[in-house]
Amino acid sequence: MSRVVVAMSGGVDSSVAAALLKEQGHEVTGMMLRLWSEPGREGSNRCCTPDSVALARRVAARLEIPFYVVDAKDIFRQVVVNDFLDGYTAGRTPNPCLACNRVVRWEYLLEHARALGAEKMATGHYVRLREDRDGIRLLRAVDPGKDQSYVLHVLTQEKLEHALFPVGEYPKAEIREIAGRYHLPTASRADSQDLCFLAGEDYRQFLRRYAPAAARPGPIVRRDGTLLGEHQGLACYTIGQRKGLGFSSSAPLYVLEKQTGTNTLVVGVEAELGFPALAAGPMNWISGQPPRQPFTAQVKTRYTARAAEATVTPLEAGRRVQVDFASPVRDVSPGQAAVLYAGDTLLGGGPIADFA
Repeated sequence: MSRVVVAMSGGVDSSVAAALLKEQGHEVTGMMLRLWSEPGREGSNRCCTPDSVALARRVAARLEIPFYVVDAKDIFRQVVVNDFLDGYTAGRTPNPCLACNRVVRWEYLLEHARALGAEKMATGHYVRLREDRDGIRLLRAVDPGKDQSYVLHVLTQEKLEHALFPVGEYPKAEIREIAGRYHLPTASRADSQDLCFLAGEDYRQFLRRYAPAAARPGPIVRRDGTLLGEHQGLACYTIGQRKGLGFSSSAPLYVLEKQTGTNTLVVGVEAELGFPALAAGPMNWISGQPPRQPFTAQVKTRYTARAAEATVTPLEAGRRVQVDFASPVRDVSPGQAAVLYAGDTLLGGGPIADFA
């Protein structure tokens, strides 16, 4: 058996991950990250509120495992929050969970785990691992409604060698049953869907405080240049958005494009939605071996999006890709990631590039 550090959050998934590993005979230690919160709102970050820390401690005590809190405020602010602010200021729609998983959890926290002598680090993510002669494969979770492979496309073979994802083999309902069987205090705790450092606040208010340039007003136009109104900052809108555009029209209009060069919001009718293709990169390939020839794959363009059939053409020796969809896809936003699958196997992914 291995010495394993479990990244705990005070939620049911990481709690059960620790319980399962302890049951399997591993030497388990719980470790929690203390992340950045706004000055004056310390403790508001949903991933490490005082209540979350207290719950994680209680779980560790229940399981009779050591528990530590690691200060990650500075690196979280520098990497995750700054990336969020810079992305929106540039007119993109960033996903902070990608930067957090790549740098904060699977570099910073993993380094702390290894310093304790741990061979493995486990999280409560809903994904699965399989090892074969070609290396370690990252698979979708058993429970398709909870699958979190999208946000873990940033991992490499080196990181996966140290990774464990115990809950990915179970449906969510069974995870709660296991938590109840162990009498864990997190058994009935609700899942959180919001960005942790926003503490439930609308992200637009956060941007107005920390990135006022992202809220610079500009024109709203149709494709033909017809002026319809004024937007309140490109960061306040997402591709495909229909409500909250600030003007009325005879037919429903949707956000089609954000033109950062001219600070222009382009809108149109539903029939104008959809992108036949996109470019993405730099790519991370889970196998460590970039493909050389075009291939077919299922591609997700957002965490919550359905995977769409596409032909993927490697460019620059696989550093970038061209994705041509079988049918136009609506939810394509620069700054999000294009994540590629072959069935249940995650192939890799990379940030969606700005449109030409």
